[in-house]
Amino acid sequence: MEVLLLRHGKAEPHGHPGGDSERALVAKGYEQARRAGHFLRATNVLPEIIITSPLLRAKQTAEAFSRAAQLPGPVVQSWLGIGMHPDIALRELSSFVEFDRVCLVGHEPDFSSLIAWVTNGEGGAIDIPKGSLTLLDLKPPSRSGILRFVIPQRMMRIATDDSSQADQP
Repeated sequence: MEVLLLRHGKAEPHGHPGGDSERALVAKGYEQARRAGHFLRATNVLPEIIITSPLLRAKQTAEAFSRAAQLPGPVVQSWLGIGMHPDIALRELSSFVEFDRVCLVGHEPDFSSLIAWVTNGEGGAIDIPKGSLTLLDLKPPSRSGILRFVIPQRMMRIATDDSSQADQP
């Protein structure tokens, strides 16, 4: 199973009156989500299902991403909320094995912990920027996995800008 990790886009600063779970995307965050959707559509690396954290900024990212990629809307799963343990994520992903490629929309440091967990990383640091796409090859619930790529927003912007210019005379 291929698992795309889409970190939520840029959101309102910490200290929101409604609490962390109510922090919404800002304009840049929506643009990051749309760019990721356009990028995956242009490269034909689309997931079959989008699964998102219940936190507002993640749900908004997943919705904007799914519209841009022209995919069905996301499925909300509480286990993707902040504090997701990698072992729980792998167990939960086992119920989605009928899909060849899924997209998880969530948070840091949860995604970097999952990557370290499945690649046997110890003591190192993995940086998953806001709005980035990461691809893992997993066999849930097994702990072993392969990190295939991490694509930050600036690379998606270059790729989508180049492809739009290629269509012009």
